[in-house]
Amino acid sequence: MDDLDRSLVTLLRHNARRSISDLAVELGVSRATVRSHIERLENSGEILGYTVILRADAVDQRVRGIMMIEVEGHSADKVIRALGGLAEVGTVHTTNGRWDLIAEVSAQTLTDFDAVLRLIRLIPGITGSETSLFLATPRSTTARL
Repeated sequence: MDDLDRSLVTLLRHNARRSISDLAVELGVSRATVRSHIERLENSGEILGYTVILRADAVDQRVRGIMMIEVEGHSADKVIRALGGLAEVGTVHTTNGRWDLIAEVSAQTLTDFDAVLRLIRLIPGITGSETSLFLATPRSTTARL
């Protein structure tokens, strides 16, 4: 990825719906150049797709938190697949140290959140967990222009 690609990706991270013309003006290159760079990044797999990013409070999930998960042996892939099947589990991260995985979990109520945690703990291969609730989100990272 060259400097133009990095700048283009930064702009797309901030607003992937910008027109090719707007991107070209912002980057100081032709529309054909922007189009070819986007196509190359998509074809190479560096850009996997485009999505909508919602504010945490825009989704009607009142209780949010992270669950640190310890898995048994080589069962991490199976556990990740099982977590991916739960609508309440947003993102799953692999990590090092005491915990093998970190899952971002959300639910409508504390009772619902507790039910999801109980369900997750029953997934084969999970040997331990620790959960922390998010109280507030005073800062969130976004793409920088």
